[in-house]
Amino acid sequence: MSETKYTDSHEWLRLEDDGSVTVGITEYAQNLLGDLVYVALPKEGQSFAKGEEAATIESVKAAGEIALPVDGTIVAVNSLLADEPSLVNDAPEGDGWFFRIQLANPAQLDGLLDDVAYQNLIGQ
Repeated sequence: MSETKYTDSHEWLRLEDDGSVTVGITEYAQNLLGDLVYVALPKEGQSFAKGEEAATIESVKAAGEIALPVDGTIVAVNSLLADEPSLVNDAPEGDGWFFRIQLANPAQLDGLLDDVAYQNLIGQ
């Protein structure tokens, strides 16, 4: 069974059965950004420390980055986003995921928001 955590910068992290973590942006963030027109993803095998920028996104309204809220190494990227960034708009918490990481320190997930805390953050 997977478990989803959230950041106050509107990323979601889903712990998968194999121990990896899938990362994307929330529906709330996608609604704020509008239609995505460009996504630059990291390369498999790259390692990032907590807070480092791992991906760049551009929408019709703004540009931004996805910073890792945990330490980890990229084990997979959603290569479909290079040609179809609109997948993020269509299913931001599904097929519009950005990348998967192998955690360097699984305990870092404990410091993230659960669903209730995230819903409170966005006022729902």
